[in-house]
Amino acid sequence: MDFGFDAKTEELRERLLSFMDECVYPAEEAFEAQAAESGWASPPLLEDLKDEARGRGLWNLFLPGEHGAGLTNLQYAPLAEIMGRSPRIAPAATNCAAPDTGNMEVLSMFGSEWQRKEWLEPLLRGEIRSAFAMTEPDVASSDATNISLSIVRDGDEYVINGRKWFASGAMNPNCRILIVMGKTDPEAASHRQQSMVLVPRDTPGLDIRRGMHVFGYTDGDHGGHAEIDFTDVRVPADHLIGEEGGGFAIAQARLGPGRIHHCMRLIGMAERAVELMCTRALSRSTFGKPIARQGVVQDWIAESRVRIEQLRLLVLKTAWLMDTVGNRGAHTEIQAIKIATPRDVEWIIDKAIQVHGAGGVSQDFPLAGLWAGARSLRLADGPDEVHKRSLAYRELKKYMGDRS
Repeated sequence: MDFGFDAKTEELRERLLSFMDECVYPAEEAFEAQAAESGWASPPLLEDLKDEARGRGLWNLFLPGEHGAGLTNLQYAPLAEIMGRSPRIAPAATNCAAPDTGNMEVLSMFGSEWQRKEWLEPLLRGEIRSAFAMTEPDVASSDATNISLSIVRDGDEYVINGRKWFASGAMNPNCRILIVMGKTDPEAASHRQQSMVLVPRDTPGLDIRRGMHVFGYTDGDHGGHAEIDFTDVRVPADHLIGEEGGGFAIAQARLGPGRIHHCMRLIGMAERAVELMCTRALSRSTFGKPIARQGVVQDWIAESRVRIEQLRLLVLKTAWLMDTVGNRGAHTEIQAIKIATPRDVEWIIDKAIQVHGAGGVSQDFPLAGLWAGARSLRLADGPDEVHKRSLAYRELKKYMGDRS
């Protein structure tokens, strides 16, 4: 496995690093101020940053194949890490922000020709936003087979009834389309009961009840998270994505790349936290010496570096496997990074907050927001415990032989 950057990756890294230094970091303070005033809408300056990123050729970097930049996972990893250093701005500015990324992947892989033309193309151009509605408040959605929202065929239409929450992206006023997962056949095998349909946001019967907060944050700059009622919502039958009963498989195809993208960005978040931790430790003194000379702080810094290097190698190995043997062949590694990366990055950011004292939990530093983001990713795309359960079973299976 050769993890050295090829010429294309190196050139994009240099371009992206310049964009971060010249455009993103200087905009952070104004972005936060605008975000506080914008509610669920994206801060206005984001559009200027998107135009700048597009002009620099930093656009749709996440998406392989004909619709995107054509990068492999291994090529994209160091770029996503750089974006992760300013996760509220850089991914959205380069059209590489969730949930649009996963939705674009679903449409590019499973969408019909008209679905791609109607929804994928404007998403690729960054003209609209989208949402993904899978989680439900009344069931344990960590087991996707529990999902109960009803999608019933009625002639040339599907009728949708049920409730979703934490529907990512749905609070953004520019959200135009939702990908909704529900049950089309409760009598089928457990993994063939679910389907996915496209639901335009302005469809009658779709009622956004409220926006959900995440550790007190609205996440409005990423489109927010909504609780939504679907009451006799009707969409044409051609709004079905793929085939009936294919929803679970589509979800797994969507979540695999999403999980590694989160982990790539998390490493950038950790690097930003270590940078802030070291700078703070060298600038403040307690009990007659710089904080940086306190043994416990040195232990945190050293441990943070070790954890980052371990995580990066595991993420790169996973990216390489996804490129060479496919997502199924990288299943163990995808689960491993999803368990390890949010957990360890949460720890690193926590220590950076501790070094900053009261400032670490304030709005004057990005650390509180970074911590909330890392902590929430221990739930998003499947909680730690579900991934551990599956990973343990895969290990046990090696030794089961003929035993039941």
